[in-house]
Amino acid sequence: MADKTLDPGDSTVLVEVTDGVGVITLNRPEARNAFTPAMGIVLGNALAMVETDPDVRCVVLTGAGKGFCAGGDVKNMAEEGDGTVGNNTLDEAIHKQRLNHRATSGALFRMPKPTLAALPGAAAGAGLAFALACDMRIMVSSAVMMTAFKNVGFSGDYGGTYFMSQLVGTAKAR
Repeated sequence: MADKTLDPGDSTVLVEVTDGVGVITLNRPEARNAFTPAMGIVLGNALAMVETDPDVRCVVLTGAGKGFCAGGDVKNMAEEGDGTVGNNTLDEAIHKQRLNHRATSGALFRMPKPTLAALPGAAAGAGLAFALACDMRIMVSSAVMMTAFKNVGFSGDYGGTYFMSQLVGTAKAR
């Protein structure tokens, strides 16, 4: 049983602290934890909470169900369009995405506490970036790590390219 439960904003991201370990769980198992813009805010809140909580000595990021994170929620993206709704220009949408990246994968990468990505299944797209941003990764034998951008016609995001080059070197990452 958890020593305490933290509330980062909604049930798409769960946070429990047990024996000094802060466990953050992406909680959309019905969608293999596909990442929505709203989840970015909640995950950013969760990461800020565990970073500043003196009871948390290390952080584990995982996914509920059989997947770690299937990347961006493509269905959600199709419904919302390119982000240029109302007064939100394309430049503003890109800026918001950059802020989201800094608060999520960037926060994991800079976390002063040890971080571990525990992969119960696939880490694709943004999920790959989250896993690579952690200090260590552990995965079930059936899990895979992959980019997903080419499958949906996007360029890479959430820092996956940067984190891969940091781990294996630029030449190998290419």
